[in-house]
Amino acid sequence: MDFHQLQSLPRMIMRQRIRPVVNQYEFRAVNPDGSEGQLLAFAQQKRLAFREQVTLYTDDSKQSPVLGFKARNVIDLGATYDVFDASGAPIGLFRKDFKQSLLRSTWHLEQPGLAQTTGQERNVALAVLRRFVDALSFVPYHFDFVRDGSVVFSVDKRWGIRDRYTIEIPDPHVDRRLVIAMSVAIDALQGR
Repeated sequence: MDFHQLQSLPRMIMRQRIRPVVNQYEFRAVNPDGSEGQLLAFAQQKRLAFREQVTLYTDDSKQSPVLGFKARNVIDLGATYDVFDASGAPIGLFRKDFKQSLLRSTWHLEQPGLAQTTGQERNVALAVLRRFVDALSFVPYHFDFVRDGSVVFSVDKRWGIRDRYTIEIPDPHVDRRLVIAMSVAIDALQGR
């Protein structure tokens, strides 16, 4: 799928594949009838890496990169991650707001030419409870990313054996590659 087709998508699905030592994710378009469509990207992330780096490919053969993100520092609670395209050119960044995330997970996303977008767990009470009750760690969570009072995109984790996320993108200006990178980060880095 070319950039203009990707950029026109209002909705995507992210699925996590269950593997023992890595997290694997696949992104698919959503067809007009609501069914899962074309594979957009595949990612593999090593668990417990000291310096996080994730590359997304066109498929699980990992031959053709689409985009990637990399932490600027080794193990940093409020780490900044640079997002780059297939050629290595920067397209934006995201970072976890450590202080605000103590009670409610908060991320900031920056794309050149646009104001900062802030994402937080939608349900404040559930976010706070999740911090103090370990048994709630399996409960799905939902993030809304907002810029200037409007939802730019949302990531909703669904119930199931495998993690499945629905990603709604009402903002036509946000780079879908940043949305994809941020969606992987929400799952892979959330517990850090």
